[in-house]
Amino acid sequence: MAAPHIELQKLEVYSLSRRLSLVVWSIYEKLTWQTKKVIGDQFIESTDSVGANIAEGYGRYHYLDRIKFFYNARGSLLESKHWIELMSERKLLADQTSLKKYLEIYEVLVPKLNGWISAVYKAKSKF
Repeated sequence: MAAPHIELQKLEVYSLSRRLSLVVWSIYEKLTWQTKKVIGDQFIESTDSVGANIAEGYGRYHYLDRIKFFYNARGSLLESKHWIELMSERKLLADQTSLKKYLEIYEVLVPKLNGWISAVYKAKSKF
């Protein structure tokens, strides 16, 4: 028997990824044109890719196919953190409040995403 279907928007990992994208967009908007081209575009794309991969994986039928996309989401999340750390080190962030918001969401999202991957793997075809 299949588990009850939960709407994508109600999944905590997806919701957190969307919140992270909002924070990153507010950072991106304040960057100079040159910084957007050098680092910012990669930063926003990797962050937005987290939610996109969660959504795509959630729409897949086979659990291994789902997990592949969730792993991609995790990789994109780590890439996103790389870019924000680089911008912080280079003093390219307009304010540290956005960095703090980013890190707060990131620290919650990482274990939630890992837990989600583990749950899908354990449940296999029940999801």
